[in-house]
Amino acid sequence: MNKTLPILIFGYGNLSRGDDALGPLLLEIIQNRIEPGSVEILNDFQLQVEHALDLEDRNLVLFIDASVACKGAFDFRELEPAHDKSYTTHAMSPAAVLHVYQTIKHRAPPPCFLLSIQGEQFELGSDLSPKAREHLQRAGQYAERLLRQPDVDVWRELAKKSLHHENHEE
Repeated sequence: MNKTLPILIFGYGNLSRGDDALGPLLLEIIQNRIEPGSVEILNDFQLQVEHALDLEDRNLVLFIDASVACKGAFDFRELEPAHDKSYTTHAMSPAAVLHVYQTIKHRAPPPCFLLSIQGEQFELGSDLSPKAREHLQRAGQYAERLLRQPDVDVWRELAKKSLHHENHEE
């Protein structure tokens, strides 16, 4: 049985739906820039109830997804478990996955964060939009910064700052 790595990066989205590919594409960037075996990378089309089990024995979890609701190129925030409406659908929110973990394990999930990358076109068969390509590069730089400092306190501080900055200029 393989040893569980302490950091999980979970990107999700559909490569055939334009900017919905941002999560999986950022995983590719990260995979090419990190030390092999330093983090576990998981990719799927969408979050499902079974993904709660992937949180077991982790110190930090980073979810990555495309979003139309970002204030800037990307948003970064800490997640809390939540029993939201996605709980009963085929695709779940990260907060709902945390809630399932908490329910089945009877303990709090590990610290989990969400890096949302702004997208604008999600039609089946469309390519990544030019704006999304730019956002992907900026989110990739930010993700590298996170992975250079895989510490929950550092990430929490960055998440607090992210709430107050729209463009994430560093």
